[in-house]
Amino acid sequence: MTPFPNLRGHNFMSLTTFRKSGVPVVTPVWFAQEDDRLYVFTDINAGKAKRIRHTSNVTVAPCKFNGEVVGDTLPAAARLIEVGSDEAKHASALMNKKYGLQKRMIDFWDRVRGRQDHTLYIEIRPS
Repeated sequence: MTPFPNLRGHNFMSLTTFRKSGVPVVTPVWFAQEDDRLYVFTDINAGKAKRIRHTSNVTVAPCKFNGEVVGDTLPAAARLIEVGSDEAKHASALMNKKYGLQKRMIDFWDRVRGRQDHTLYIEIRPS
């Protein structure tokens, strides 16, 4: 059984991270799942990365592209993956497999703009 059954068949996930004050910040994101792990990508300077550096506690729920939650919310723990690592390359390959041309175009434009080193991957596990 998958640890995130609520996400099966969905393309968007609502990721909730928490400010130092405890205030939740909800963001719709793409995700890829492998075994008991979810992977998400973001900019290295994004707010969600900053918040995860402060606390690994997050929640995940399936959502529509606009962030409207459409299923159960589950607690989880997030970890930032080192930029350029083999683990980051693996996460990228999983995202490319799931989102195909759309994700590859994002990667292409990042390379054109010289921002390929600004993509940060996040690993999320059940807590």
